[in-house]
Amino acid sequence: MFAIEVRDHIMIAHSLPRPVFGPAQGMHGATFVVDAAFFTRDVDEDGLAVDIGAATTVLADVLKPLNYSNLDEVAAFKGKISTTEVIAKHIFDRLAQAVADGKLGAGSHRICKIRVTLHESHAARGWYEADL
Repeated sequence: MFAIEVRDHIMIAHSLPRPVFGPAQGMHGATFVVDAAFFTRDVDEDGLAVDIGAATTVLADVLKPLNYSNLDEVAAFKGKISTTEVIAKHIFDRLAQAVADGKLGAGSHRICKIRVTLHESHAARGWYEADL
């Protein structure tokens, strides 16, 4: 399996309104470093799994509506608790749609799996990954 992984970040605000989250129940900010890995079973005739430039652009486009947003007010998160895992799945779904739409170039059809990792800090991260 081959993969290309690109990185960006988002700064968000949100609350996690359940007792299990302790002090994070209240409104707070978070900065997530976001890694997106695109997996293929082979490389193309140019030796590429995925075009890094296209992957970087697509990740930035997917993250743009979340950056500097209060996720409590974003329609996609209504009725959901915006945990790291839920945010990762949201980003995954948008990236999967971009792959289906061919936005990662001619090799989009070869992408068979995506992993989205959100780094909360130097000591903690969470992710969502699945086959396409």
